[in-house]
Amino acid sequence: MNIEVVLSPLHYDARILKHHHATVAVDILRATSSICAAFAAGVDEIVPLDSLEPLPSYAGLGYLVAAERGGKKLQGAACGNSPTEYMSMTLTGCKLAYSTTNGTVSILRSADADHSYVGAFANITALARTLLAEENVVVLCSGWEGEPSLEDTVFAGALVARLRQMGCVIELVNDAAMMACDLWQLAAADPLAYCSRATHVHRLERFGDVARADIRWAFKSDTCSLVPVLRDGRLTVTK
Repeated sequence: MNIEVVLSPLHYDARILKHHHATVAVDILRATSSICAAFAAGVDEIVPLDSLEPLPSYAGLGYLVAAERGGKKLQGAACGNSPTEYMSMTLTGCKLAYSTTNGTVSILRSADADHSYVGAFANITALARTLLAEENVVVLCSGWEGEPSLEDTVFAGALVARLRQMGCVIELVNDAAMMACDLWQLAAADPLAYCSRATHVHRLERFGDVARADIRWAFKSDTCSLVPVLRDGRLTVTK
């Protein structure tokens, strides 16, 4: 398997692996972690949106509005971007129209891939098993407003390590992938502690206890056995 890591959506178009590839969109804090939590809580479908304007029209179609900007839930939204909030809700059969600062941007950028998956520590093992069928994989880190983020890059390295544990022979095709693997070696003993210095961790901690619980949850592995996949502009899972 060839693996490339893209550290920001701004660099996605310049990637090496452009043809016949799968892309994994990653936003550990918190969009892709929240998406995994929402599907684990029973959501049927999530429509990722990179702007707020379409939300009212989806609300009129019966979708729950889930939206965040700058780390805070949008006023009037039914849900924000908190995985622990989703896990506490009854969402069986619900559909979400979902817009976040960084994560949904990456998910939509990945739509040109043969397969477009959502990845997080929450579903890392299920994701790795799914990726075993792929030859070329691009891990697209969401970062923060165009800048790389420590937690997303560490996850990219963790995913490579998990694939290798499953017997996958991997070729790292760019320096960002090598950097991610090196970071994971430093972080593997305690990813939460290692990433505690990340700027987005500090940004979220200012929002209080729920955000701090979200941070802890986001670094727990295998709390979700589902792999969200983007098809025709909608995220669903195979059950």
